[in-house]
Amino acid sequence: MYFLSGWPRRLLCPLESLEQPLHIQTDPQRAFFAVLSPSQLSVWYCRPSVLIVSYKELSKAASQFGPYKQAEWRPDSAMIAVSTANGYILFFEIPSTRDKYLYEPMYPKGSPHLKGTPHYKEDQCAPSLSLEMKKVLDLQASITSLQSMLEDLLVATADGFLHLVHWDGMTNGRKAINLCTVPFSVDLQSSRAGSFLGFEDVYIRDMEYCATLDGFAVVFNDGRVGFITPMSSRLTAELHGVWAQDVIDGTCVAVNNKYRLMAFGCANGSVQVYTVDTTTGAMQFSHKLELTPKQYPDIWNKTGPVKLIRWSPDSCVVMVTWEYGGLSLWSVFGAQLICTLGGDFAYQSDGAKKDPLKISSMTWGSEGYHLWVIDGNSSSNMKPERDTYNEARQFGILQFHFIKSALTVNPCMSNQEQVLLQGEDRLYLNCGDAAQAQSPRNTSLSEPKPTRERGPFSDGSLDSQGLSTLLGHRHWHVVQIHSTYLESNWPIRFSAIDKLGQNVAVVGKFGFAHYSLLTKKWKLFGNITQEQNMMVTGGLAWWNDFIVLACYNLNDRQEELRIYLRTSNLDNAFAHITKVQADTLLLSVFRDMVILFRADCSICLYSIERRPEGLNPTASIQVLQEVSMSRYIPHPFLVVSVTLTSVRTETGITLKMPQQACEAESIMLNLAGQLIMLQRDRSGPQIRDKDNTPNQRKHLPFCAPVVLAQSVENVWTASRINKQKRHLLEALWLSCGGAGMKVWLPLFPRDHRKPHSFLSRRIMLPFHINIYPLAVLFEDALVLGAVNDTVLYDCLYTQTSAREHLEVLFPFSIVERTSQIYLHHILRQLLVRNLGEQALLLAHSCATLPYFPHVLELMLHEVLEEEATSREPIPDPLLPTVAKFITEFPLFLQTVVHCARKTEYALWNYLFAAVGNPKDLFEECLMAQDLDTAASYLIILQNMEVPAVSRQHATLLFNTALEQGKWDLCRHMIRFLKAIGSGETETPPATPTTQEPSSSSGFEFFRHRSISLSQSAENLHSKFNLTKTLSMPSGPSGKRCSKDSDCAENMYIDMMLWRHARRLLEEIKLKDLGCFAAQLGFELIGWLCKERARAARVEDFVFALKKLHKDFRWPLPVIPASSLTSPFKNGKYKTAVGEQLLKSQSVDTFVNMETDTGVSNTPRSRSWLGAISSSQREIDTVSSHGPHMQDAFLSPLLSKGDECSIGSATDLTETSSMVDGDWTMVDENFSGLSLTQSELEHLSLELASKGPHKSQVQLRYLLHIFMEAGCLDWCVIIGLILRESSVINQVFSIIQSSDIDGEICQSIKTGLYAVDKWASTDCPGYKPFLNIIKPQIQKLSEIVEEQVQPEAFQPVNPSKVTEQVNPRAEESRILSSHGTNPQSDAGNISASRHEEDKSKTEVEDSFQEGSYDCIVS
Repeated sequence: MYFLSGWPRRLLCPLESLEQPLHIQTDPQRAFFAVLSPSQLSVWYCRPSVLIVSYKELSKAASQFGPYKQAEWRPDSAMIAVSTANGYILFFEIPSTRDKYLYEPMYPKGSPHLKGTPHYKEDQCAPSLSLEMKKVLDLQASITSLQSMLEDLLVATADGFLHLVHWDGMTNGRKAINLCTVPFSVDLQSSRAGSFLGFEDVYIRDMEYCATLDGFAVVFNDGRVGFITPMSSRLTAELHGVWAQDVIDGTCVAVNNKYRLMAFGCANGSVQVYTVDTTTGAMQFSHKLELTPKQYPDIWNKTGPVKLIRWSPDSCVVMVTWEYGGLSLWSVFGAQLICTLGGDFAYQSDGAKKDPLKISSMTWGSEGYHLWVIDGNSSSNMKPERDTYNEARQFGILQFHFIKSALTVNPCMSNQEQVLLQGEDRLYLNCGDAAQAQSPRNTSLSEPKPTRERGPFSDGSLDSQGLSTLLGHRHWHVVQIHSTYLESNWPIRFSAIDKLGQNVAVVGKFGFAHYSLLTKKWKLFGNITQEQNMMVTGGLAWWNDFIVLACYNLNDRQEELRIYLRTSNLDNAFAHITKVQADTLLLSVFRDMVILFRADCSICLYSIERRPEGLNPTASIQVLQEVSMSRYIPHPFLVVSVTLTSVRTETGITLKMPQQACEAESIMLNLAGQLIMLQRDRSGPQIRDKDNTPNQRKHLPFCAPVVLAQSVENVWTASRINKQKRHLLEALWLSCGGAGMKVWLPLFPRDHRKPHSFLSRRIMLPFHINIYPLAVLFEDALVLGAVNDTVLYDCLYTQTSAREHLEVLFPFSIVERTSQIYLHHILRQLLVRNLGEQALLLAHSCATLPYFPHVLELMLHEVLEEEATSREPIPDPLLPTVAKFITEFPLFLQTVVHCARKTEYALWNYLFAAVGNPKDLFEECLMAQDLDTAASYLIILQNMEVPAVSRQHATLLFNTALEQGKWDLCRHMIRFLKAIGSGETETPPATPTTQEPSSSSGFEFFRHRSISLSQSAENLHSKFNLTKTLSMPSGPSGKRCSKDSDCAENMYIDMMLWRHARRLLEEIKLKDLGCFAAQLGFELIGWLCKERARAARVEDFVFALKKLHKDFRWPLPVIPASSLTSPFKNGKYKTAVGEQLLKSQSVDTFVNMETDTGVSNTPRSRSWLGAISSSQREIDTVSSHGPHMQDAFLSPLLSKGDECSIGSATDLTETSSMVDGDWTMVDENFSGLSLTQSELEHLSLELASKGPHKSQVQLRYLLHIFMEAGCLDWCVIIGLILRESSVINQVFSIIQSSDIDGEICQSIKTGLYAVDKWASTDCPGYKPFLNIIKPQIQKLSEIVEEQVQPEAFQPVNPSKVTEQVNPRAEESRILSSHGTNPQSDAGNISASRHEEDKSKTEVEDSFQEGSYDCIVS
């Protein structure tokens, strides 16, 4: 409703007076305020805040009258009455000096200033006034209270009398009423037997007149409170009083005329709010304003008595202060908005407690934008420091600034889904950027199709584009009101925003202006006289592109209803004007109807229609119906809001006539907080004839009103239809202050069945939310609001001057947007009332909302907390019902486990007693393949069950995660199993940060080789100091070879990992095996060495070859049709070129880098490198230069000639520092390159027969691994796929040079022959390559024959097998001594570290990143 903004300001007094102010009071129009000091009366102007005149009492008179106490203005602001301590009333007249002004605005030359406008002087200049004491009245008793009442001044004195003093003829108009003669009773019906006050010394301590109740609320000096009303129309007639029985410690009172409420402050710090029962006349308790110990544990009962209560000018909020200091702001029915006794208001940034602001007097400024406050502290604080002149001018008046919701003054905004706040010179909107207009939600209502229907696959995030703009961020869209309009029309009285949130209109003193958020421009009246001649009285609203407003025409003295088109110029010539009989108090628009509430208590309905005429379309208006409400409404001012809705009580049975659901079915009237509903009377005969239907229906009469709810502040209804969410769109939403919110929800029969006769059609459900609601998003099940937040700046100021700075006393106040889900409250209320079927219907209609899982979780959590922590046994617990309800949704398992993990352990047994055994739920998750949720259940099982059970379940989950390639989960499971094994409950530490260099050097070796496998291993060995054992660095699962490696738990985990690796290898899933090893830090090389003669054997070369082609998406080679006539007939040369091309493609690890590799996003913690962390900067350079290098590698190859010198395709990249943009070498080579068409064809064919770049890198990685582990048969297969003869050569040279097991040689030989046979029949594309390596195959068969003869009859040597378990040393020796390409330059190997890092990143990415998950994407 109201929100504090910024810092308060302190007024400077131009007079050097030592007197501190003690009382402040604005005049009825709130243009001036009077300030009283003990012997001085000053009148100030409000805007700008300047002193106009000051009256100083002479010392002699001052001693006679005593110090000034209270001031009261006459209703026309022409007189001020001041009471003094010695029982005198001084009457001051303020003669208006026409055309004399103290302050005038100065405009720069050439500015379009407004001196020619009517009312210019009174609006913008501070007038010159004078004060003259006209009369002194001696009442001979000290005066306790002054109250202006129409033509009279009511004065209460301490001798128990009430004086009625006339403003003009003081002497003859004076009457005194002795309170002892006024009878008091509990209500007016027992008035004859009313008791009198009874004792002599009772007098009125405080009182205030209430015009709408026609009486005054009083507080007596003994703490009792009551309401005194005249028995007839004249106050001079017999008075009668009514007690409020429960209050005995009253201190002060304030009256709200609009809601007919009396707020009594009490000595215990609370405020009791009463209303008068209209039937009996008794005082009826409404609600209480008090601080709760939950929110303010240290202060709630230490505030002292309530000192002052002040209702805002629009009667929507009340400000309360206490004796010991502090300010608090409450909505009319008790929702707390602000309190300065907690948070940054009460504590400094270092935690020291501040003195609360003590307030001796306060009053609201115009429209409630300001609160003027007299700082009670200032008198004590500032007297000793009167040295400097500057401080003498400091004055104890503070001005607080507020922004308020547009609903406070223009309640027709309640059918909008935007939040609009208005300040005195700016608007705050929550609609985000108007350019992203909320597309589907904006469809006009005339379209027959229901708006915002979801597509079959929409996930709920797309359709709610409006939702994202309404909730997108916490900042407001602030629109500064045009200064030209503001200068002559301050203050802003009304504001409105259109349905799309793209246009706003504001109304000041006269006229109006509007602003487009799309064009960022204001439109003002071109003719200033037209603006100054209209005064908007009943508010304004948008209807499509038109602005509808009710105004008073000052020229013709006529009430009018006007419609202006937004797109045309702002001029009466383009307006449609309709004359109205009586003053309009409220206006609202529903679909194509306008509803007016008028001062004669009648309601008038109009239809509004767009007429396209010429360039500017106009709108026309016709009266439909008038309804007199004077029988039901005691005073027109009491009507807070009036709205048309399509809500009706019998919704359940009208499914046969859905078109009626969108009509204006009823009028909702908020009468002083009572929500009254008038429905159309459908009991009479209804004509179905199509011609008559529209008119007939329009003139249906209304039934007698029904009261729906009490204490209502705001009402929201939707004006559109959505068949999917009928519950939410046909409901009525009420905000009830401190009582929270209520929703009047329709109940629908399921599947169009006939409803039960006993089931009501609607139900009122109350629920509490933590924010003050300002708008309801109906379909999105959200309430939007705003909340005050504070920022401390006191650290900027030194301690010496701290007391003077308001910035230290007060934090800076800001307003933040906020929102809250309410769906779980409604579902819960339906379940409490055994309406589970309705709850299901409602929940299913909202299941597509992105936060629906959160809704279920909140409901479960709240019910669990309440019931499990309850001290008394609950006779009918709700938790089982809620649990059963949640099982209806697929999110049941996640909801339960998320709720459990956010709840303390002590409540788990209660929860799982209702929802089921966690072991069963865990198994359900596994069956549903929901592994992440199963992992959460595992944590619960670990806490609730013995370790054996959790280990058993963890093993199940670990195996399933391995099957599905969920590597993150696998890593967590390894850690979890280790923690169970070592008896720890905490998670073990992650990978140690330091690693010995040997563990990573193998990878450096591989990474360098992955780029150029043909480089000699000898050079590499000398370069990188390759150690004998290449140990894999373990991933986050912790080092495998750590100090507890011998413990059974590690063995257990390793067994599972080995089993999985064996299965992958047997099923020839090399890609998955690579991912598995890379992600889990599995020591693949060591394991392969052990399994070399078992699982790592290739049984069927042809099948393995086909499977790898498929897994790595590597195309089978083809022979071009033109190859018979091609100059490349020489297979050797052709293959060399092809191989060269192949290498050139793989040269740079980022040539064709796919977008999903996400180089820079690779999680560093998971890298296989452990200690090697290549810097992010280098990776960025790599990815940024990647795209430019695609064409660079074809160039130098053909010019080099023979196969041997082709060598390393990395020569180019490594020597030319291409990353730095040196392209010269490429250009030179290209200039000497000439290819015939057939050669180009052949090259393109070779390129086409290569697989994806990423697969290439992965295959080279695996080739390296298998080579290291001595699995030569796999090396041959990968060499065949890559079609690199160098790989085959390397394998064969290893076979020749070392005593390799004859079985392996035999299987390689038979495998290659099988491949050759298969190539001859099914895949001729392999033949050219097989022809190249034919000599090696023949050599191999010779070796095999040699080996077979001597060993044919020898038994297997057992020691040989044991040797093979760790043949690593031997292999590294073999690898280093038998390079396949002795001619490659040593210079090529001295590649920069930069290049190396690039390659590292590449291979890491090739298996590391999660998007692969080992599924061929």
